[in-house]
Amino acid sequence: MIVEAKAISKSFPGVRSLDRVDFSVSAGEVRALVGENGAGKSTLIKIISGAYVPDEGELHFDGGNVKWSSPHEAQAAGIHVIYQELVLFPEMTVAQNIFVNRQPRNSLRMIDYRAMKTRAKALLGDLGALIDVNEKIKRLSVANRQMVEIARALDSDAKLIVFDEPTAVLGGHEVELLFAIIRGLKQRGVAIVFISHRLDEIFEIADSATVLKDGKLVGSVPIAAVDRNKLVAMMIGRNLADIYPPKAQEGEVGEVVVDAKDIVVGARVKGVSFEARKGEVLGVAGMVGAGRTELAHAVFGSLPLDCGSIRLVGQAVPKPSPTRSIAAGLGFLTEDRKGEGLFMLLDLAANVTAPVLETVGESIWLDRGAEKDIAQKQIRDYAIAATGPQASVANLSGGNQQKVLLGRWVISSRTALILDEPTRGVDVGAKVEIYRIIRQLARRGLAIIVISSELPEIVGLCDRVVVLCEGRKTGELAGQEVTENAVLQLAVAGRDAMSAGRSA
Repeated sequence: MIVEAKAISKSFPGVRSLDRVDFSVSAGEVRALVGENGAGKSTLIKIISGAYVPDEGELHFDGGNVKWSSPHEAQAAGIHVIYQELVLFPEMTVAQNIFVNRQPRNSLRMIDYRAMKTRAKALLGDLGALIDVNEKIKRLSVANRQMVEIARALDSDAKLIVFDEPTAVLGGHEVELLFAIIRGLKQRGVAIVFISHRLDEIFEIADSATVLKDGKLVGSVPIAAVDRNKLVAMMIGRNLADIYPPKAQEGEVGEVVVDAKDIVVGARVKGVSFEARKGEVLGVAGMVGAGRTELAHAVFGSLPLDCGSIRLVGQAVPKPSPTRSIAAGLGFLTEDRKGEGLFMLLDLAANVTAPVLETVGESIWLDRGAEKDIAQKQIRDYAIAATGPQASVANLSGGNQQKVLLGRWVISSRTALILDEPTRGVDVGAKVEIYRIIRQLARRGLAIIVISSELPEIVGLCDRVVVLCEGRKTGELAGQEVTENAVLQLAVAGRDAMSAGRSA
């Protein structure tokens, strides 16, 4: 065993985060660590990596009993954690980030920049990453930033690498590249702990899984010995069949609410048309880069149209803008909840009422009492786990942050609501709650448009699906036609046609 934790316990004021948990991972093994938010995963990882000291229990690393005094000591011993929020310096170069605090030096004890760049190129080359080592981190894609983190771990002779939600901001080819790298690390004998809320990824990459719930160990199992239904039942105590609520029945879907025709946005959306109807959940599917998010922004008005027309509830919108959309009762939950959705420095109440400030005040004065009353109702209706309206949204879990955004748009959305990756980065339990809310809103009469990279989510949740490929609409599916295979075939149809044309 590279790591073996025995009967680990850790408490914080009012919370027992871990209760006598056992955990282990061997050299060359990919061990998934799964559970809902609040299950204790992060606390366990922070104990293993030296950020926390356990209240009880023993930690063994590479054959010896250890008591880390700091994360730096654990890292020096060979433990590296790659967090979802990457710990890099944006104004420094790729090479400088890989060797931060470990710069090679020449005989005069000066930093040897040539050696540093040469070694950085070699490390990235081993990963198959074509990245300029002189480029500043801030100019890299998220996927390439992740490659820099992995290169830094490899240079420090990591024996254990923890990947904490590594694919939350990746998709398509980037995920495939990451998994190829993880398999390469496994072959080198590196132990891997893989944390993800995406079950498909766990079954694709992991050898085994340890499940935590409410700070306690549910069990550890070989992946080959369980299926999705069993793993979900271990995590949340419910079967997979109970995750998605029943779809719309005949007669529950009404008139067209959103009518988009021949939408063109630069080179990303090429003449796409679709309709969304009252009471239905319409899915928009496609591979990364298909133009799904750009289409959503164009309909909402946050990206300018180059061509096309939009009608909301039968009324033409000559020049779409977020202000006009909100006034017409159309809401938009962005895929980037921290960067574009939430006001991280404000409390829950301020976040919930942001689109409807006129209802909680007049002129320049806000009625904080009215604001809190609205927020309290959303907390209750959507089971947001927060201490109250004045809770900081920055301290909420990903699932609860997402429910705050849903609560916000429910207040102002009277006709339709666009949800871009509504369950990204949230656990299975929170997903169940979000799916319930989505279907509840549809039954209330809203047209719901869901963009998702997760095929099971599209198939399990949506009544009808529009599929995009390379910026074009390649098909539409409804009812029993909505299957993973059918969606996937349409999602790659354009690429296959382009490949056939090149080979002809």
